[in-house]
Amino acid sequence: MGLTRSGLNKENINMDNYITKRGKLDYFLPPDIQEEIRAQIVGDIYQEAEKIANKVLISPGEESALENRLDDLLTSRWLGFPLMLFLLAFIFWITIVGANLPSEILASGLFWLEGKISLFFYWLQAPGWLHGILVHGIYRTMAWVISVMFPPMAIFFPLFTLLEDLGYLPRLAFNLDNLFKRAGSHGKQALTMSMGFGCNAAGVISTRIIDSPREKLIAIITNNFVPCNGRFPTLIILASIFMHASFNNTYNSLLAAAVVVAFVLLGIIITLAVSWALSRTLLKGIPSTFTLELPPYRKPQIGRILLRSFLDRTLFVLSRAVLVAAPAGAMIWILANTGFNGSNFIQHLAVFLDPFARLIGLDGFILLAFILGLPANEIVIPILLMGYLSSGLMMEPESLDSLQRILIANGWTWVTALATMLFSLLHFPCGTTLLSIKKETGGLKWPLFTFFLTTAIAISVNFLLVQFLKIFL
Repeated sequence: MGLTRSGLNKENINMDNYITKRGKLDYFLPPDIQEEIRAQIVGDIYQEAEKIANKVLISPGEESALENRLDDLLTSRWLGFPLMLFLLAFIFWITIVGANLPSEILASGLFWLEGKISLFFYWLQAPGWLHGILVHGIYRTMAWVISVMFPPMAIFFPLFTLLEDLGYLPRLAFNLDNLFKRAGSHGKQALTMSMGFGCNAAGVISTRIIDSPREKLIAIITNNFVPCNGRFPTLIILASIFMHASFNNTYNSLLAAAVVVAFVLLGIIITLAVSWALSRTLLKGIPSTFTLELPPYRKPQIGRILLRSFLDRTLFVLSRAVLVAAPAGAMIWILANTGFNGSNFIQHLAVFLDPFARLIGLDGFILLAFILGLPANEIVIPILLMGYLSSGLMMEPESLDSLQRILIANGWTWVTALATMLFSLLHFPCGTTLLSIKKETGGLKWPLFTFFLTTAIAISVNFLLVQFLKIFL
């Protein structure tokens, strides 16, 4: 296809003024001018190659014309972005609706097995603390992570791989390329960011397609700002609950999908803003030239898509999540079942965190749930309910209505829900993602930097939101 990125106004640039007699760029020119010239040269080469190809190649006819019309539509300046958002919303909606029943079935099976394991421990007459740590702590945490993560990933990753196999993802990168270029990043980050919708750890791993170490590092740091499977449940549940009064159950899933898309847009905006700031401060440099020649549309190979998405993405990410969540479950159980002065450590910690949490629109139990949910975002809501209900076990609500009653009884309003969703979107990466960053960067420096940067941004944005609402409401 003949689509390339140039973005230059050729009428305002005279190439002869910037090329030496030896045919090389004058490196005394400002870096931005050098980059513009390189981009124009590459663009001119591709345009000339396209002219030559059109003269000597025989067009395949209707199929080529159809592909050109599709490209004109999907990469249109006016329709490309709306179509992209509609497609993402549709995929999210399918994932949300399609994952509900499998999640319930999987959770029922895993918790049925928990009962059988408990009976085995009782038969062994094992100490209560050992049963609590191994079954109510480690096993229950892993069961929730698997039941919440596996069904959405098993739906989302094949759909995403299907778009990749069809040839749409390069068009998505083409649409977003100019935005990332202006932010000082790389156009391929659009692809890695899209992978982050399934799991931020997968988004980090996919940055291997970026050749520039500087731009790869920017992508690794900022890919955390798009919601993943672990954050979807929090966003979806809270959106459904606190807009439940205005919409009936028929439209709850559509409304939840619309809210998720809105947060996706916000995540993309913050990704671009942070990329721009990093590229002009700590990771300063000239964006590398990225010329994207769009591949032809292909007939998807369904068998290969299912196998690749299941083995390379779903199982890979899920195994890392379970590995990180298992020890966290033991620690959470210990905190919930030990304490002093008649209260467990979770309640003491929540009281300690409460004054600061109120400044950013949360309360002590919400903030503590995010901290203890560091290993896996999926367990944030269960930990929150465990704190509110003063139980020693992680709890899962029977229905959205019961969860709504619990949250409202503990002082929640739509402002609390909005602040919680915003903090969920922006806060520190989960343990699986931090582990992936460590492996990709070869040390602890950048995982720690990403942790503190994202935490500072989440706190700052939430604080500004709360102050704004206090002034105008």
